[in-house]
Amino acid sequence: MNQNGERQRWILHVDMDAFYASVEQRDLPELRGLPVIVGGSSARGVVAAASYEARRYGIRSAMPTREALRRCPEAICVKGRMEYYQTVSRQIFGIFRRYTPVVEGLSLDEAFLDVTGSLTLFGSAMEIARGVKDDIRAETELCASVGIAPNKLVAKIASDLDKPDGLVLVTPGNLRETLDPLPVETLPGIGRQTLARLNALGVRSIADLRTAAAGTLRPVFGRYTRQAQERAAGIDDRPVVVHRPEKSISAEQTFDEDLESVEEQERRLLRLAERTAARLRAKRLVAGTVQVKIRAADFSTYTRQTRLHPPGNATRSLFETARELLAAWREEYPGRSVRLLGVGGAELTAAEQLDLFDAASDGAGSGLDQTVDRIRERFGSAALSRARSMDRD
Repeated sequence: MNQNGERQRWILHVDMDAFYASVEQRDLPELRGLPVIVGGSSARGVVAAASYEARRYGIRSAMPTREALRRCPEAICVKGRMEYYQTVSRQIFGIFRRYTPVVEGLSLDEAFLDVTGSLTLFGSAMEIARGVKDDIRAETELCASVGIAPNKLVAKIASDLDKPDGLVLVTPGNLRETLDPLPVETLPGIGRQTLARLNALGVRSIADLRTAAAGTLRPVFGRYTRQAQERAAGIDDRPVVVHRPEKSISAEQTFDEDLESVEEQERRLLRLAERTAARLRAKRLVAGTVQVKIRAADFSTYTRQTRLHPPGNATRSLFETARELLAAWREEYPGRSVRLLGVGGAELTAAEQLDLFDAASDGAGSGLDQTVDRIRERFGSAALSRARSMDRD
């Protein structure tokens, strides 16, 4: 029972360690112990995942491959196998559902589990977390880090505190001592711009945010000031939501005349990214993967995709990522004109309310995106266009 006399809720946040890279190291023993990069190996490629050996060099998801190889020239680039990763993910989620039906997937390698109703059958939340980790290791030869806490926010933070292969329990009794010393940017939704403004106010730790005067924080968070301080206090009442999200949201177009110039291809790509991003925001979803579909003049069709880290629905981030994928395709197939383009978002999850107090966060879209959405909702989609997406004439 908690202090209100209610049954204490227990949430697990399970996060697979360097999932894509770990799968490759499992299947190719010669890669074990070596810095591995999963993603595009071309000059325009981006890192989809990096092994822990590669992360020691500062390599991270969404970093340009060229920069990753500059930091670690001996890193080994491996082409991703998304369909295979999805198969492994289904196996892992099957393990989750042995312990509770209340599973909320966040991506292929991450989920919340509400195990409150499973304690009688399987023991304490800690015993369940150990069972999940042990089953994953025995059946997939992969490692997971698990955070255990009374709510989703704290469980997610806890899962990252002792990676890789971590297991961290945060109880109501040690919640404050666990959160208070952590950097304030540990809270989801504190992006670079918000962090800079907080640091300028002397707010550097979660404790600083929790104890600051509301008036001091209001210029940073506005109407979300109270929510930000509740998060810093570890308060989060969101339930674990079992849902079957849409697999992807996309927009594509076949052109009357083939697109030959890079400028025209990117102009059309921006329009499609804008449509996809708006649809994601309308459904309050964020994409963990950006996909590009390309059909050349000879009707040959290609798809390219990469992870978006963190997941988002901002037009700018979707477009920039899609543009990198298109550029990598052009490098692979130079001089080819384009008959069709498509931009999609996959690995969809609900946009977290946590992101709302960070105006720079992709989770809620940018302030510009939200303003454009409101104008178009009122006056129609043709009421406003980005200059970059318009024809020269």
